[in-house]
Amino acid sequence: MAKSGQEQRVLPPHEVNRAVADLRRGDIVLLSDGTDAALIQAAEAIDDEGLARAHAFTRARPVLATTLRRAIALELAPEEDAVGVAVELLPPADASAAFLRELADPTVVREVSAAPIGISRVGSKSLANAAIELAKLARLLPAIACFPIGPREGALIARREGIIEVGLDQVFAHRTVLARTLRQVAEANVPLVDAEHTRIIAFRPDDGGTDHLAILIGEPKGPAPVLARIHSECFTGDLLGSLRCDCGDQLRGAIKAISEAGSGIVIYLAQEGRGIGLVNKLRAYTLQDAGFDTVDANLQLGFDADERVYQPAAEILRQLGFDKVRLMTNNPEKVAALAQHDIEIVERVPSVFASNDHNRNYLATKAKRSGHLF
Repeated sequence: MAKSGQEQRVLPPHEVNRAVADLRRGDIVLLSDGTDAALIQAAEAIDDEGLARAHAFTRARPVLATTLRRAIALELAPEEDAVGVAVELLPPADASAAFLRELADPTVVREVSAAPIGISRVGSKSLANAAIELAKLARLLPAIACFPIGPREGALIARREGIIEVGLDQVFAHRTVLARTLRQVAEANVPLVDAEHTRIIAFRPDDGGTDHLAILIGEPKGPAPVLARIHSECFTGDLLGSLRCDCGDQLRGAIKAISEAGSGIVIYLAQEGRGIGLVNKLRAYTLQDAGFDTVDANLQLGFDADERVYQPAAEILRQLGFDKVRLMTNNPEKVAALAQHDIEIVERVPSVFASNDHNRNYLATKAKRSGHLF
């Protein structure tokens, strides 16, 4: 019980976290808005047993909720601006789990013969869109098998079978709730090669989920604008030294430049692969090896070109006492996105490093298609 006068935090609904974990395991989740409902499964994790189980509960044929990006890649819709647009695909009545997996994943060798597939667009606050958001929160491919069912019947089945039920409003609000509940959980002095006077602070949302880090170099203090880099984690580039990207150069270069400037901060966000997750980034690499550029590889997977969000970075900056930054970035969209969360960008500081034979096309695509300034 909280002590007298101690502020009690309102914890984020645990249902979304449970739903994310269940989808990653290939389990069934009930998604409902009180009027409509569906039992859902991640297409990449579905098998024939799970397909039969969901069908037995609902007596419905599956609908595949996915993005218009993925439908365009499957040549089921014409090329157009498709940011954030969801669709429902209606596979054949006898569609197998393998068929659904192949619709979801462009890196899977297609073995199922072509079959007619219906398509319809859905609203931004639909079950299909919420299902896709759950898939993205789970770092899965944005493709979910949905089995329509009445909300009351679905709730009865969920209670009987131990299936988690999650509401649309919970799903759509989840990213914002997590950012607003970030809190400091640990800190330590960590001398770095190019910045010996460095302190790292870990931030965790109140659902106990993914941690973000603030790397404070020197003694940055407000209210003067702080020199800052917002860096999204890159396991392959930051840790392994991959030559396919410039992420490791950007991270180490920012640390060195901030140290030389006297003080500043690197916000290290847990959003691998521009927000699609490490596994999906590896899938994108496979598509790049087949001839797609970095943007088109993401689109083939059904994602937008960049799925990152910057509200956690803004929240961390505010908690550390900074609302004005000199932002180290080549990405104008990052400047605009951070400004949307009431962080004033007083200056964009370029962060440019030499290319190599492996990332030359990657950097060219950043400039040509994503507007990066080199």
